[in-house]
Amino acid sequence: MSNNINSSSQNFIIEGANCGSCVAKIEKALKTVSGAQRVEMNFAQRTVQVEGQADEAALIAAVENIGYKAKPMSNDSEQDALDEKAKADDAHYKKLMRNMILALGVGAPLMLYGLIFDMNVITTTQRIAWFIVGLATLAVMAVAGKQFYNGAWQAFKNHAANMDTLIALGTGTAWLYSMVVVITPNLLPEVARHVYFEASAMIIGLISLGLALEVKARGRTSEAIKRLIGLQPKTARVIRDGQDRDIDISDVVKSDQVRVRPGEKISVDGEVLEGSSSVDESMLTGEPMPVTKQIGDTVVAGSINKTGTLLFKATHIGSETTLANIINMVKRAQNSKPSIGRLADVISGIFVPTVMIIAILAGLAWLNFGPEPAIAYAVVAVTTVLIIACPCALGLATPMSVMVGIGKAAESGILIRNGEALQVTSKITTMILDKTGTITQGSPTVTDVITFNNSDENTVMQHVASLESSSEHPLAEAIISYAKALNLTLSKVTDFDALTGKGVIGTLDGQTLLFGNKALMDKYHVAIDDAYEQAQTLASEAKTPMYFAVNQQLQAIIAVADPIKADSAAAIKRLQNKGIHLVMLTGDNQATAQAVAKKVGIKDFIAEVLPDDKVNEVIKRQAKGEIVGMTGDGINDAPALAQADVGFAIGTGTDIAIESGDITLMRGSLHGLADAIAVSSATILNIKQNLFGAFIYNVAGIPIAAGLLYPFFGLLLNPVVAGAAMALSSLTVVSNANRLRFFKPAKS
Repeated sequence: MSNNINSSSQNFIIEGANCGSCVAKIEKALKTVSGAQRVEMNFAQRTVQVEGQADEAALIAAVENIGYKAKPMSNDSEQDALDEKAKADDAHYKKLMRNMILALGVGAPLMLYGLIFDMNVITTTQRIAWFIVGLATLAVMAVAGKQFYNGAWQAFKNHAANMDTLIALGTGTAWLYSMVVVITPNLLPEVARHVYFEASAMIIGLISLGLALEVKARGRTSEAIKRLIGLQPKTARVIRDGQDRDIDISDVVKSDQVRVRPGEKISVDGEVLEGSSSVDESMLTGEPMPVTKQIGDTVVAGSINKTGTLLFKATHIGSETTLANIINMVKRAQNSKPSIGRLADVISGIFVPTVMIIAILAGLAWLNFGPEPAIAYAVVAVTTVLIIACPCALGLATPMSVMVGIGKAAESGILIRNGEALQVTSKITTMILDKTGTITQGSPTVTDVITFNNSDENTVMQHVASLESSSEHPLAEAIISYAKALNLTLSKVTDFDALTGKGVIGTLDGQTLLFGNKALMDKYHVAIDDAYEQAQTLASEAKTPMYFAVNQQLQAIIAVADPIKADSAAAIKRLQNKGIHLVMLTGDNQATAQAVAKKVGIKDFIAEVLPDDKVNEVIKRQAKGEIVGMTGDGINDAPALAQADVGFAIGTGTDIAIESGDITLMRGSLHGLADAIAVSSATILNIKQNLFGAFIYNVAGIPIAAGLLYPFFGLLLNPVVAGAAMALSSLTVVSNANRLRFFKPAKS
């Protein structure tokens, strides 16, 4: 372990943090270390970053002193650090599974024995045998149950009671009582000489299994950041000493002249000095239409140069680039995303003090009104109440429902990355929808062909597609796809030229073909007066109208648009019927946004937004107390997806959006949102039923454990009853969770 002072920032992997209160404790402990100026924990990734001049060993000790573990992460490479975190998660999962196997390997045979044979301790041989079993159980508790006892101790020091408290009390009391029975059975009434070693082992085993399932369901929260880092080119082509040189991206300095050729990624942010080109900035704006870049325009790292060669001056490098800011926004969003309180802990916080009060009252009743030896009977009553109060199924209640709920959602094409997302989805009050690729299809398509001067539609499309086959513009793909659908054969065009920002020109069979916007028609003196009003109407419908002329005579208007998905309006209506407020955000212009919003029935929309605008909109609504869902498909949506209480990624979108979201809609339909909410509501109800099932048998057994039946029937709690309660509660939880498999979301 290093004792060096680090003057920048240090990152640690945290083990044992399971809820929001853990985050607060860890951050508070680290802030007390001398030199720690700023502490921020990423609960989703189970990592913490400490800035300032703090001793690494002191920071680790601070975390370990409150019952958690901290392991330093490498600061050299973010990619290496993320890989390191993935290995730590895998190791934690394997450790929990090992603990489960160890504990159930001892507990299950003991429980089976107890259901078949008598677990009374009478003969010397039995005492020796049970003493050996007791030592084996103690080893299981020390190894597999260590984290629960640490957690209970920390809760005690903070004057709180949680699930760990319940586990520690139940298992510890069961073991101690059993050892008293084995070592000094004569101190206890004959009817109370039973051992409960199987309870200690089974409880630890089943709850370890539940925690392992939670770790598995948590998802790979680092993948979004990994993929964003992957967008950054590793090299840049700069001009040094009058020559083009490929250098490492980290060696680029401000004011370097950088050259980017067609098809290459732009390495750093900059300002164009020479050339013109179409650039795909969908990673920033989410819009599929490329942006024309000329001298004086800005370019951003991670965007893709499509057509021409550009020479630009580097203005923002390293951590200053737009892409780096998007990565940081995703990280900050994961840091600040509130975690879901564990329902079992909430119940335990009430249940544990109640059980302890009942145990004390039972003990006092036996001391004052019970037969001799009164103290022995009092000890038996107190101990048995604490033992029976700890349900084995508690650790399975939530994970079992979540597992089945996640599986049920998957049947509907909804992939849920973690159990917390599944649980909070039903509480969403506001759903923010990206436009492009979410409400719309996300790719340009020919929507209208209006002909003029007696021209034929097939002839027009054959000419335009032939002309566009020489173009690299994304709109060309839409034109060619439409022509192919009409089974048209393309011809060879000569003298092709692309006029940046205007359109294309070429020659076919001796005729001059023009296809582009009004500026192109004006340049070649094509009269479009008769068609201009229709073009404006198309533009008001969120379409891009383009003019086609042959030998300077207008032949057609062809409109291209990103069509609204066929079921978007119906799905949006379904969400509104659930009382959810819908907001549409888009990087597109105001007119297009208004047209789309009107068609699908959304009244609240904001146009021309960038990634940080989307994040700010989510934060603003969260500050008002709203539970916010965010649905998107692009890289530009990633920070908002991570910041939202639940991020829904469209499965047909980018990998980065999918990794940033909590839930992926594989079919790309917004009906998946309503289905996910329905599955979430059913799962929450199922979890509550499971927790009831996990407690009810044990709660029913508490009065018997306290000795309620003794005055009437001379009966104390039989170990068979305790074993049956444990088995029945587990069976109830598993059976009830599996009922979710038959759930079907309503379609209205």
